[in-house]
Amino acid sequence: MVSIETQLTQKVYSAFQALGFQDQRAAATVKASDRPDLSDYQCNAALSIGKKIGQNPQEIAIDLQKHLSGALPDVKIFVAGPGFLNFKLSDQFLRNALKRSSKIPKVPLETVIFDYGGPNVAKPLHVGHLRSGIIGECLKRLYRYKGHPVIADIHLGDWGTQMGMLIIALKHKHPDLPYFDSSFQGPYPEKSPVSLEGLQEIYPEISAACAANESLAAEAREATYELQQGRPGYRALWQHFVTISMEDMKKNFGRLGVSFDQWFGESRYQQRIPELIQSFERKGVVQESQGALVISLVEEEDKKEMPPLILKKSDGGFLYSTTDLATLDERVHTFKADHIIYVVDGRQSLHFEQVFRAAKKLGYTVKTDFIGFGTMNGADNKPFKTRLGGTMRLEDLIDSLKEEALRKMSETSEKDNFSEDEREEIAEKIGIAALKFADLQHNPVQNYQFDLKKFMSFEGKTGPYLLYALVRVMSILEKSDIKTPSLKGEVLLSQERDTLLKTLQAEEVIDRAYKNLSPHILCDYAFELAQTFSRFYQACPILHEEDKTKKETRLFLCEQVSKTLNTILNLLGIMPVSKM
Repeated sequence: MVSIETQLTQKVYSAFQALGFQDQRAAATVKASDRPDLSDYQCNAALSIGKKIGQNPQEIAIDLQKHLSGALPDVKIFVAGPGFLNFKLSDQFLRNALKRSSKIPKVPLETVIFDYGGPNVAKPLHVGHLRSGIIGECLKRLYRYKGHPVIADIHLGDWGTQMGMLIIALKHKHPDLPYFDSSFQGPYPEKSPVSLEGLQEIYPEISAACAANESLAAEAREATYELQQGRPGYRALWQHFVTISMEDMKKNFGRLGVSFDQWFGESRYQQRIPELIQSFERKGVVQESQGALVISLVEEEDKKEMPPLILKKSDGGFLYSTTDLATLDERVHTFKADHIIYVVDGRQSLHFEQVFRAAKKLGYTVKTDFIGFGTMNGADNKPFKTRLGGTMRLEDLIDSLKEEALRKMSETSEKDNFSEDEREEIAEKIGIAALKFADLQHNPVQNYQFDLKKFMSFEGKTGPYLLYALVRVMSILEKSDIKTPSLKGEVLLSQERDTLLKTLQAEEVIDRAYKNLSPHILCDYAFELAQTFSRFYQACPILHEEDKTKKETRLFLCEQVSKTLNTILNLLGIMPVSKM
């Protein structure tokens, strides 16, 4: 439905036009009140207009009030302070809002590609991949909710020197494997000669060895070159690396409720690079610098140094920037992207600023956004580590959250309430909810400190608390003898009214999170809704209410809370549970 915020904003703008302020449309914004004890919504437009035209803002606000009173008969409109315009909605206004269309407000649709996840082949998923996956998944769901055709691409790191290192490491360990016999005609074995765990052990060893031994490093570079030139044995071995890595990624991202439409890697774009470089050369924006091909990206308004983008290294190789440009090229031409959103570590901001500027030099008009997130830190305010100081694997973090959820359930629930399978499934969902909500409740750009016990609490601003609130309201509805309740009576108690208003504000909150690419806005609202319901639940008997009109009204409000909270949790990527 069209949000209350939007309805009021449209009325305010009509009043602007009547008063001759039509050129001040941006100021006509109405928002939820900063003082909910005083009013439901407010508009501060009179203050900004008064400053611009040199008129008393209180006088402007009073004129707006007079024009709006006739247009909004079910709203009490009054001026407070130096010119704040306040709106107090009547019960009838809220009832009418429920009757309006429940369709999601339309926005101009565009094909949107989300680039998030970004793990490397042959390495385990770790907590460093967490934020990209969780934030990207939520934003993807927001855009789909708004009706956009959306493509989610994991953009695997499956190319480069690390692949050559792994190949020579296996060659030294198992020289008799057919992959290293240049005369072997195939077919190559279907089963990988090494497990993912094996690759994860091999990589740090060979990486350190290459750093200490130049001849070994040269051998790795040669293997990388032969792989990229299509040597059959190396390609077959590389495909094994990719396949077993993807199986593990799908399992662990699946546990998080994170999914992708495309599992493309950097290798996919290598064939596009030569033509891409020629396109830049034809544009006349490529320069040679010490044997490398570079693009100057300096702009007049720059306040800090902007280094050139290296399109091609002096040794003929390519860096991530060239691969990312080739990726962007395919997304625009093959998948017809209108908007590409990158959810990547904030420390990559310069890299993507270079890529976006280079793309504009080639004439691309595709809209791009970079959501640069901060780090998840431990108690020492440094990036989260294991107790031994190593990088924590994502799988281990999820398992630890599940174990903590099982412990909490044993303290708060009767064991007879769950079968063993139910306990395991619910504990995993609670753990994932704790993890996701802990992350998403922070502005993406911020670092935050991960506190297992705090975020696993069934009280306070946590994922488990929201799940518990939903379980409670669903339990009430399941026990009710009225299966399709409706809003009855003429007058609502304050707690009933607050609950109805809060559910009606969902669409404007979703719209704000969508426009600002900010999942934490949804988290704030979900917690406020759960708290509002809790106050309503404490103040108003529901199942034991003897007055049938009151009972049905309160069951209707429970139903609205259930639907709304389910919608928000789904957008956050949090799965509900049936009991806790």
